[in-house]
Amino acid sequence: MKKLLLLGLLLLVACKDIGGRVPSKDELLQKEMRSIDWKSVDEYPSVAACDSLPDKEQRRNCFFDFIRQTIQERLNADTLPAGYPAPDTLRVTVTVFPDAHVGFACADAQWVACDSLIHARLADFPTVNPALKRGLPVKTEFILPVVLKAD
Repeated sequence: MKKLLLLGLLLLVACKDIGGRVPSKDELLQKEMRSIDWKSVDEYPSVAACDSLPDKEQRRNCFFDFIRQTIQERLNADTLPAGYPAPDTLRVTVTVFPDAHVGFACADAQWVACDSLIHARLADFPTVNPALKRGLPVKTEFILPVVLKAD
């Protein structure tokens, strides 16, 4: 009898807990949205040359090295426009969009010819896969220092 009474009491308590308020889908969505760290990505943007690396940090470093080196090679390919004093290092803002296209801009307005040079030399930039957040492609933006050759 004691066992039956104890089992009944346990069932009563368990059923009481089940009948609590169920949050709405909007409440659940808002809670989930607040829990997401929007300042970071799950996977950094990538290029084919870095995709086979096993470690996330190695892929990240490979990607940034590839971008920096490609920009440097293209900007240093020809002589820089005369008549404008060029800095030895440019800070380039690189934006990788969810649709895989890449945008470039000068982060500093220290050099008048910077934006036109960047747009001309980086127009056919290699394919970059966008960063991923929860499996979805997202826009990322970062600033890279690019060393120009000294003449």
